[in-house]
Amino acid sequence: MLLVNEKISQYLNHLLVERGASTNTLKAYERDLRRYEKYLEEINCLEITPQVIFDHVSHLRKSQLSESSIARAVVALRNFHQFVSKESGVADPTLEVEVPKIPKRLPKALSINEVTSLIESCAHEGSGIRDRAIIELLYASGARVSELIKLDIDDVAEVSLAEKKTMTIKVRGKGGKERFIPVGSFAQAALSQYLVRIRPILLAQSRERALFLNSHGGRLTRQSAWNIVVEAAERSGLAGKVSPHSLRHSFATHLLDGGADVRVVQELLGHASVTTTQIYTLITIDKLRESYATAHPRSR
Repeated sequence: MLLVNEKISQYLNHLLVERGASTNTLKAYERDLRRYEKYLEEINCLEITPQVIFDHVSHLRKSQLSESSIARAVVALRNFHQFVSKESGVADPTLEVEVPKIPKRLPKALSINEVTSLIESCAHEGSGIRDRAIIELLYASGARVSELIKLDIDDVAEVSLAEKKTMTIKVRGKGGKERFIPVGSFAQAALSQYLVRIRPILLAQSRERALFLNSHGGRLTRQSAWNIVVEAAERSGLAGKVSPHSLRHSFATHLLDGGADVRVVQELLGHASVTTTQIYTLITIDKLRESYATAHPRSR
C-alpha cells in the first residue's frame, strides 16, 4: 500500500536532501500537504482520483483560504503527486488540475516623505543607530529582509566608481545568486555610524561575522529585523502600512519614477526575469494616468 502520510514524509525528505529546499519552502509544503493528509484521512495513493483533488480544493475554498494560498496548495499537491508517480509508477491524479490564476496585485510603495518619516523615527543613540542603518539600507538597496540578515561584515566594501569612492554590499539572493549593490550617501552615513559606535559594543567578546547584531552579539533574526521596521512604522504614524518588503517596493518604484532603466532595476532587485520587475512600471503608469486625468482639460 502507498499510504499518503508515508509518501508525504518521503517527499519532504526528498525536498530537503535532494532538492536543497529552503526552510520556508519546506514549511509551506509541509503545511499544505499535512492539511491534505488530514482531509483524506487514511487512504491509499492508488485510490486518489482527480475528483478527490477537486473536492479537496473545494474544501479549501469553503475554509476561506485566500486564492493565493489555494494556488500554492495546488502547486504542492501537483509536485507531490508527480513525485509519487515517478517513484512508484502510479498514475498522477493532478494532471487535469490547473493552478488557480491569481490576479496581479500592484505592490504598494511608500511616498518619499513616508520613507523619511520612518527613518527619522529611529533614535540617534543606542539601538536606534542600528535600527536607522537597517531601514536606510533596506530602502537604499532594495534587499529582501532575508538577504539583509545574511549580510556579513565582509560583504560591505568601499570601491572606486568614476573616480569617486562609494560603498557597496554583496547580497546573496534566491538560489545563492550574488549581486553587488551600490549604497547611497544617506545609507552610507547611517551604516558607518552603526559600524563605528554600536557594532563594537554589541560584538563584545564574540567573533560573529554578521553585519547586523542583536543585543546578545548574535546575528539578527528575520523576525527581529521585521519588528524593527514595524515599530518604526508605529512611531511614525504608519502602522499597518509598512513592512520590510514595502521598502523594497518603494526602492523599485522610486528608481523607475526617477527614470532608471527597468533592466538596471531588475539587476538591483535580483529578479530572474524582467517580467517580474515590470510590475513596478504599472505603478508609474497609473501615476501618469492619474496626473493626466487631473490636469488635462479634455481628459474626461
